[in-house]
Amino acid sequence: MKRLRIAMWICVGILSLCAAIPGTAQRRDPFTQPEVDEIRDTSWEPQLRLSLYVKFARARLVAIEQMKNDPKVKDRAQQTHDRLDDFLLIYDELNDNIDTYVDRKDDIRKPLKVIIDADTEFQAKLRALKDATDVAPEDAQRYEFVLTNALDTVDSSAGEHRQLMTDQQEAAKHRKRPAPSQTAGKSE
Repeated sequence: MKRLRIAMWICVGILSLCAAIPGTAQRRDPFTQPEVDEIRDTSWEPQLRLSLYVKFARARLVAIEQMKNDPKVKDRAQQTHDRLDDFLLIYDELNDNIDTYVDRKDDIRKPLKVIIDADTEFQAKLRALKDATDVAPEDAQRYEFVLTNALDTVDSSAGEHRQLMTDQQEAAKHRKRPAPSQTAGKSE
């Protein structure tokens, strides 16, 4: 019983410590209100919805590039970290939505083409940020973990997206097409 009480107090102490660490108590929403509205408006349209996620993820990486050249930016390392975190959250949402559409057996070949192209672009931008030589090592260290996580996620997802495209193309070949006599009466 005494061990259980000690273990409970240790857990309480750890949880208290975690709650005191900035960023663990509350997670920011990576989306702006207009972006949330746009996403909500496209909930049943995979082509539009998935393209929005790509657009929003791209915007976070573009913001990092713009911030890099803006002399007025304060605490560039923290802002880079935050934009990368937002990018990763949005990219994870993109993958969750892909899973949803696949589970519903939707044909998402068109948006997958956009996503696969974006994966290549995202990989290049993230690698350029990782390889940047004009960043102080202590600044790069502040966002190194989230950058590495983003790169790993995009790298693994890119392969999954390509495989999914292959699977979707194969499934499309085997779908039953209506006989010409069935479609002839519908065009009138």
